[in-house]
Amino acid sequence: MTATEILFWFLSALALFSALMVLISKNPVHSVLWLIVVFFAISGHYILLNAQFLAIVNLIVYAGAIMVLFLFVIMLMNLNNASEPQRNSLIKLAGVVAGCLLLMVMVSAVRSAGEISHSQATSDGGIGLIENLGTVLFTQYVVPFEISSVLFLSAMVGAVVIGKK
Repeated sequence: MTATEILFWFLSALALFSALMVLISKNPVHSVLWLIVVFFAISGHYILLNAQFLAIVNLIVYAGAIMVLFLFVIMLMNLNNASEPQRNSLIKLAGVVAGCLLLMVMVSAVRSAGEISHSQATSDGGIGLIENLGTVLFTQYVVPFEISSVLFLSAMVGAVVIGKK
């Protein structure tokens, strides 16, 4: 086994274990923290696939912004055992059935996907690099990029003006 394969299996095991802990944890704050670990493991997979931009965006958007928002909402709701609804056995059975059906769909999708040839997997090594994205963004799409930046600037100014009132 190469170091890349060992890292892949470690990140996969970490992602699966953390995802199970998201479901098993009784404390919602602990569930959110385990979900952040899942996002870090997924970002590790993106780096192994030579997609550094997706890894960075995944960390910034999901592990950073969305999980902080989830934490604030959970903390502001002040959840406790008295406010939590009682779980019905029928709901648990429906969850198990839905999980099994999802597992069947995933297994059939993996079985029908087939093998990717080595030439497809290692085309030129430049797919997903930030340098290539920047080159295309600032050559072919420079005008739409500048227009969207002006649009975002005007949206920020509008949010500040609305927030001042």
